[in-house]
Amino acid sequence: MLLDRVKSLAAKNFETVLTYRRYIHERPELSYQENNTANYISTILEQFDIPYTRMANTGVIGIINGNKPGKTIALRADIDALPIEEKNDIPYKSKNKGVMHACGHDVHASSLLGTAKILKELSTEWNGTIKLIFQPGEEKLPGGASILIKEGVMENPAPSSIFAQHVFPSLETGKVGFAAGNYMAACDEIYLTVKGKGGHAALTKSTINPLLITSEILLKLQSTFMDNSTTASPLVLAFGKMNANGATNIIPGEVILEGTFRTMDEDIRKEGQKTITEIISSTAQKWGGDYDLRIEKGYPVLLNDEELTKRARTSAEEYMGKQNVVTLEPRMTSEDFAYYSRLKPCCFYRLGTGNILKGTTDGLHTPTFNVDEKALETSIGLMAWIAIKELEE
Repeated sequence: MLLDRVKSLAAKNFETVLTYRRYIHERPELSYQENNTANYISTILEQFDIPYTRMANTGVIGIINGNKPGKTIALRADIDALPIEEKNDIPYKSKNKGVMHACGHDVHASSLLGTAKILKELSTEWNGTIKLIFQPGEEKLPGGASILIKEGVMENPAPSSIFAQHVFPSLETGKVGFAAGNYMAACDEIYLTVKGKGGHAALTKSTINPLLITSEILLKLQSTFMDNSTTASPLVLAFGKMNANGATNIIPGEVILEGTFRTMDEDIRKEGQKTITEIISSTAQKWGGDYDLRIEKGYPVLLNDEELTKRARTSAEEYMGKQNVVTLEPRMTSEDFAYYSRLKPCCFYRLGTGNILKGTTDGLHTPTFNVDEKALETSIGLMAWIAIKELEE
């Protein structure tokens, strides 16, 4: 059976893919700077005799043709790292100071290489074309997906659908999760400077304190946008940075505030941006202050196509057993894979990498994040099987 052959190849190639993961993990590179990573991926594809092109400078796009012509599907992995100093005590710890694969993109990239190897070895067993997208810059606006799309990654050949997986430490190794519909939030970045009139703290009548203006703005925004991330139309407004640079006896001239606004609905997103602007404007005016506001539009809502996700889940149940496939809850985190979902049916699913005994349950974007590497065997075989089954549709 073809299913058994895929599983056999996944087991056979596990150790090799492990070396890919550790090589990439040791050499993390920030968004749009993934030169060594892209070169390494290109070298491996050459070893597989898989043709590729470079796009968006550090993006690598490979093509695998099956036995006969047919439809095209795409498989995507992001390859960039984060500006975090790794604290894991492991032999393959990051060698690049202040940079770390703290979101699992080393796993995504190495897994797609392993998946490509399996699909190439079985290319006489399936028809059609598989496009491999090793994508830069997922962690930083405007998002590598948007750049690749502008450069034509979804054309020549145009995939009918696209898949991606993401590590998930909250789910134990050996399991995967799927969610149909709106799965991840749209995300906007808020950059606000509240302007007052600085001066001596003892002479309050001659100053306009931007700290007080900012405090009222925050309270009004909080009361207007209470965290309802678990409601039918979830949204989150949160601020994580505030700089005033005053002193005990110095009223500063301005306060800098930075935050994020996340929604699961594009209409609510647009209306929310308008409300945020109105609250800031009216509050600053009330106190005699001023402001500069920039709302940088980020990634859209990630939409998992209902039918495609249903088919992928069925394939996962065939490969892993129904007991190892779970339903995911929507998340207020964001992903630039969402750009692809605006163009073609998409399925973004989660790969369980958590193992309490191995200490791989720490969250994403933390300096102690790591994965149970046994999940690599699951990831390469499952994605290969999902791809083969989708090409049969």
